[in-house]
Amino acid sequence: MERILPDLSALPRPVFARVEALSQPSWVREHSHPWVQLSFATRGVLGVRSRQGSYLAPPQRAIWIPPGLQHSVVTTERTQMRSLYIRPDSVKVAVPALEGLDRCRVLGVTPLVRELIRAVTRLPVEYDEAGPEGRLVAVLLDQLGMLQEVRFSLPLPLDERLAAVSAELEARPDDQRTLTELAAGAGLSGRTMTRLFLRDTGLSFRAWRRRLRLLKSLNGLEAGESVTKVALDCGYNSTSAFIAAFRREFGTTPREALLPPPQPAQEADARK
Repeated sequence: MERILPDLSALPRPVFARVEALSQPSWVREHSHPWVQLSFATRGVLGVRSRQGSYLAPPQRAIWIPPGLQHSVVTTERTQMRSLYIRPDSVKVAVPALEGLDRCRVLGVTPLVRELIRAVTRLPVEYDEAGPEGRLVAVLLDQLGMLQEVRFSLPLPLDERLAAVSAELEARPDDQRTLTELAAGAGLSGRTMTRLFLRDTGLSFRAWRRRLRLLKSLNGLEAGESVTKVALDCGYNSTSAFIAAFRREFGTTPREALLPPPQPAQEADARK
């Protein structure tokens, strides 16, 4: 299902908030906008892709998208997300640590920021900037600058030969060809491919391939596939090796990474 973005030429306030509940997998074509976007997945897996990399946000993570960056967006089935559109001048003042970035970042969302996002998405579009609503938004912006980047991202090589190799591996993460074999197919020596991968991505080829496989596992897990099937589909020979690699890379188990954040007591009671 293709999602259509709101037709905005300018933001009515420093922060404009949206809530979306998507029952089907969806995508947004490549585009850019003059404001910062922070998209937070409360359920499902949100993906953003740009020329520089691929970025995934399972629950409790958010993707920071700088202004002017060409990017596309995909979501898995049953994704629930909250998006904040933020004026760049507000970021410059309130979130200087993230101002001026030319790439996306995946950020770990603290419980406080999660609840602030929930509160801000309930505000009227033209909230009172000088009153309590404006102060609430200011607190949220201040807290965004304290969020830490997490590793749910995959830098993509710019070299055309490496880009062809990476596209093959993204399509088949269980591909068992060695570095030497892949390099030969791209017309490179193993040593040259190793050097270029590190130059373009900041990761060794082995580390890049491991992260690719682990990130690819998120879609299968979100679809309800067994951990064993997902592990095999992503090139691991055993479930235990897959889980151990996932925990080392992301600090959590595969299943824990997809758990939605706990609901506040009042929300849980209201849904009963």
